[in-house]
Amino acid sequence: MSTEAVAKRLVAMCRHGQFEEAQHELYAKDAVSIEPEAMANGPMGNVQGLDAILEKGKRFQAGVTQLHGIEVSDPLIAGNWFSVVMTMDVTMKEYGRLTMTEICVYHVKDDKITREQFFYDTGG
Repeated sequence: MSTEAVAKRLVAMCRHGQFEEAQHELYAKDAVSIEPEAMANGPMGNVQGLDAILEKGKRFQAGVTQLHGIEVSDPLIAGNWFSVVMTMDVTMKEYGRLTMTEICVYHVKDDKITREQFFYDTGG
């Protein structure tokens, strides 16, 4: 699967809220997930390994009371890298309803996502 094919598959799955399914299908077992520096050491911080990425997703989902909408841009591809803009309209248990927008950057090797890195404002 080319980087473009992986990117298009991830976008399609994310647009349907199939995050965990996408991780199982498209991520390498030793993939890493990187958050902005201010978030790196928190409960939603940096992790390594598919199991840790899945657990991080479960922690995020546990804080969501309702997903009102999600938008994912078409991917922008450069070699083995691609990026998308993701915007989610969610109601969080702790924060109420908010719109979260981030740039998501991914690296693909051997047909699998080996790295995801997120860029967003952390309020600091």
